[in-house]
Amino acid sequence: MVDQSSGTIHESPPGDPERQAMLATADLIANILDTTVRIPGTRLYLGLDPLLGLIPGIGDILANLIGTVILGLAVRLQVPQIVLVRMSVNLLINGAVRAIPIFGDLFSVWFRSHARNAVLLREAAMQPYRARHRDWLYAAGIIGGTALVLTLAIALVLWMVVKLWAAFVM
Repeated sequence: MVDQSSGTIHESPPGDPERQAMLATADLIANILDTTVRIPGTRLYLGLDPLLGLIPGIGDILANLIGTVILGLAVRLQVPQIVLVRMSVNLLINGAVRAIPIFGDLFSVWFRSHARNAVLLREAAMQPYRARHRDWLYAAGIIGGTALVLTLAIALVLWMVVKLWAAFVM
């Protein structure tokens, strides 16, 4: 494509128009959920995701459901499975931490799982991709770390219940 004002030649992004439309849709969803409005006086952006999280019960679920559209686009674009794993783990982390009141919403503002997923999708869709050992180690580490944190949290809750039970029985 030639820019008429400067005469500069710009290469069109690879892929057909439908593919480009799906990538643009993923970017739009990520922007709406993660970076719609800049918080005045800061470098932080706020999206619909943390705002939906303020709705008790259904807000977090709704935000993650909207975010899974990006994952669905990745499936339609046939990105490698490891990319799908990484994108799923991002949603899992966001959803698990979002369960913590207030802190989860603040975490969502920082973590921006949907923007991360849109970047992963674009990178995977725009170039030939081969899963590397580093990718699988990353996914295994995140899943293992998440399982460890959840196990420790459950153990802490059980320990607290036992201590409270012992305090009330005596």
